[in-house]
Amino acid sequence: MDSVRAARLLKGVRDAALSGAESPVGPRPVIEESWDRMLRGGVDPDHDHRTGLLAVEDIEERRRSSPLREIVQVLREGLVSIADAAQHIMVVADTEGRVLWREGHTSVLRKADGHGFELGADWRESTVGTNGVGTPLVVRRPVQVFSAEHFVRTHHSWTCAGSPVTDPRDGRLIGVVDISGPVDTMHPATLALVHSVTRLAEAELRTRHLETLDRLRSVALPLLSRLTGRAVVVDDNGWTAAVTGMPPVDRIPLPKAFTGGRTWLGSLGGCTAEELPGGGWLLRPDPAPDAQDARTGTSLVLDLTGTRHWTLTVSGSTGRWTHELSPRHAELLYVLATHPTGRTAADLAADVFGDPERTVTVRAELSRIRRYLAGLLDHRPYRFREDTDVRVLLPGSPADLLPHSTARSVLRGRAG
Repeated sequence: MDSVRAARLLKGVRDAALSGAESPVGPRPVIEESWDRMLRGGVDPDHDHRTGLLAVEDIEERRRSSPLREIVQVLREGLVSIADAAQHIMVVADTEGRVLWREGHTSVLRKADGHGFELGADWRESTVGTNGVGTPLVVRRPVQVFSAEHFVRTHHSWTCAGSPVTDPRDGRLIGVVDISGPVDTMHPATLALVHSVTRLAEAELRTRHLETLDRLRSVALPLLSRLTGRAVVVDDNGWTAAVTGMPPVDRIPLPKAFTGGRTWLGSLGGCTAEELPGGGWLLRPDPAPDAQDARTGTSLVLDLTGTRHWTLTVSGSTGRWTHELSPRHAELLYVLATHPTGRTAADLAADVFGDPERTVTVRAELSRIRRYLAGLLDHRPYRFREDTDVRVLLPGSPADLLPHSTARSVLRGRAG
């Protein structure tokens, strides 16, 4: 089907969806869910809405403070020449949907200006509706939005394909990369291209991280050789550079605002943290307390009220600790919290992936979760320990529960 016929068909699908009429063809699930969010949020489907552009100095400050700056060159090399030849542009935005970099075909840049697709513009879903920047930020996966799949009618002459970017050092979403252009320049392979180049950029971040960890290790080894007892040196994201007196672990998750001194960490309990020259931390755990005493009075709060950020907070006799969850861990912990009697690996595989055979993936993820839950999870079956008070904070509307997720248990939760 050519782009003109496809655009005409999608216009009919959108008109039917907005009017509540029957349509022989429905929107794709990712688009339908986005449209539902727009309708609940009151986004006007017929009128373009724009917020103010960021000032030049604000754009520069965001660029300097964003991990995206480390991979912009990789994105340029992989996408700009192709985008220019295909009469598209490349756009890189931060986690708030603000456009920080924009390059490509000159005539398309001018057309983008007409849509408000400018440097410093706000392209969150809640501002401009379904689009290739804001929607991937919400659903945490690559999305192509073609013509009338855009919720706002004034964007129907446009097509875009965006892929979220995750920092492998801490698992956090750091932005989105998008290729956009006029409808008649759309190519079905665009989304795959954007996704592949995004993965190359993430690999570049991973390589830089390993180099940094090697430098920290050269500082850590002489330091640990002079110490007795348990100690571990980690980088600012908690990745282990060296360890003594205790089993090695890949990573010890640190709180987002970590200041050191006397502290409590989910995987170590009470410990002393000392900042090292040039970055990184020396962690010296306290002598291990009795496991049952450490769990007495422990409470766990799973906060799923956000649309892009979710946290787990553990409080008990040894202190309080909050950990930001990855999308997959948020799904798994939600399932466990709603099944207090427990789930087997096969149950969880069916709950999350719709395939009870994917037990290897489930066990690997639960192993990672157990590292920061400090013995609060049992297995065979997997469940929270009976002496742990578990609370789940849900969004005001069930439809906003983990909007990135396609897990069966989450879909049931959204349905109320």
